[in-house]
Amino acid sequence: MNRTLKHRLLRALAALAFLAGTWGCSIVKYSFSGTSIQPDVKTITINLFDYTAQRVNPSLSNDLTEAIRTQFRKMTSLEQVDLDGDMEISGAITSYDVRASAVTANEVAAQNRLTVSIKVEFTNRKYPEDDFEKSFSGYADYDSMQSLDAVEAGLCEEIIEKLVDEIFNATVANW
Repeated sequence: MNRTLKHRLLRALAALAFLAGTWGCSIVKYSFSGTSIQPDVKTITINLFDYTAQRVNPSLSNDLTEAIRTQFRKMTSLEQVDLDGDMEISGAITSYDVRASAVTANEVAAQNRLTVSIKVEFTNRKYPEDDFEKSFSGYADYDSMQSLDAVEAGLCEEIIEKLVDEIFNATVANW
């Protein structure tokens, strides 16, 4: 094979590889926030989470829902709509529980653990293969010498942050 033909063949292969690479990357929109949202997905509906746990925390449902909405507002360009978004998140707080997490030699609780469990339903109307229903759980420990009432707000804030990250990653970061 002569030198000119080899040179042309290499240039053609390089051009083909470049075109294939750029064509393949244009299917999914990538961003610095780590999301991979299809370019034709423009809206999201984030419904208020139901509260079905036996133990009551009256503000947890609203706090969790608002934290999810805030995360999507900050990290995506999706428009939030009340009904029929291209994507939809709904769910329920299914458990809100306190248990001993560390016990002393005298069989006394040294630390307690507040655990919040939720069930999330995610619908992608444009790409239904991405739909899922999953359970997530988050917890925070606190000294048993403190009452739950004294530390509950801070613990819930910490747990909500963890849950929101997990929901965000599962829905639009594809982790």
